[in-house]
Amino acid sequence: MESELTRLDTLLDYTLEHNKEHADDLRNLAQKANELGKIAVHDDVMQSVEHMDRANEILENALKKLKL
Repeated sequence: MESELTRLDTLLDYTLEHNKEHADDLRNLAQKANELGKIAVHDDVMQSVEHMDRANEILENALKKLKL
């Protein structure tokens, strides 16, 4: 069971970090859209980033609970 918990911890941590990288990439894309005058595109992409950030908060809480 311990190895399964370790694996779950590792995968959740990896997913969290991976999501953060994607969120950063999306922020950059939103900035480019803004610079190109595509404000509606910027706004939609930033909305998706907000959802990813919220999902990451939930994953962080899950990781904390896993370590209890």
